[in-house]
Amino acid sequence: MKDQNAIGNVKRREITQLFTEGKRIDKRELTEYRPIVIEQGVIERAEGSARAKLGNTDVIVGVKIELGEPFPDTPNKGVLTVNAELTPMASSSFEPGPPDEQSIELARVVDRVIRESGMIDLEKLCLIPRKTVFVIFIDIYAINYDGNLIDASAIAAVAALINTKLFNYEVKDEEVTIKPGYSCLPINNYPVPVTIAKVGDKLVVDPSREEEEVMDARVTIAIEKNQKICAVQKGGIGYFTAKEISEAIEIAKSKSEEIRKILVKE
Repeated sequence: MKDQNAIGNVKRREITQLFTEGKRIDKRELTEYRPIVIEQGVIERAEGSARAKLGNTDVIVGVKIELGEPFPDTPNKGVLTVNAELTPMASSSFEPGPPDEQSIELARVVDRVIRESGMIDLEKLCLIPRKTVFVIFIDIYAINYDGNLIDASAIAAVAALINTKLFNYEVKDEEVTIKPGYSCLPINNYPVPVTIAKVGDKLVVDPSREEEEVMDARVTIAIEKNQKICAVQKGGIGYFTAKEISEAIEIAKSKSEEIRKILVKE
């Protein structure tokens, strides 16, 4: 254990020293993302899908749509549900079995980014109020973990929803019939999350796995297309000062625009 702690302390000193010089181990600037690659339509049998890579972090998201019942407190809205699976294939630190705290947090953050931004008009997914709605299942699969799963997963989820096709249907006598053909999901927004880690007194965008291992804290700030904040998630045992939060918000707004241009090609 002492050896592991010593290795961790050496790595932290090395990374912290680089940050004070405005450098990172992988040669990036402090506010620079790793290369972002997005591919849509990667799962043939899904209604929508996408694969997002941030450097070596690799995530696939599939979207399935079914008919179901609305929640009692939202009888006129469709249902959105997000699940995340972190398999040992992606990292030796992930274990098989039921969802752990990390996968639950990941699913909740992605859900919040999509839901709170109003990305999907859930009211338009209601077919028969209180009885029948479209249910959207978003499944996140980590293929390889090298840091910043939150951004990779949310970017892949947004790209998959943009790619999703909705069944044509007909409502007659309180019954829903699925018909041939598809339409696009009713999308109103394109939220983008930006995760920023704090090491010492420095803020860095898109932390790698090595940087996550030594960070004091992280904050994910999701920005809507109109530059409004729609979700915030803080992680780690450290803290951010009010000045650092203000700085992080400005960074998130700037970087979200860069990513949105990759996501949305209008």
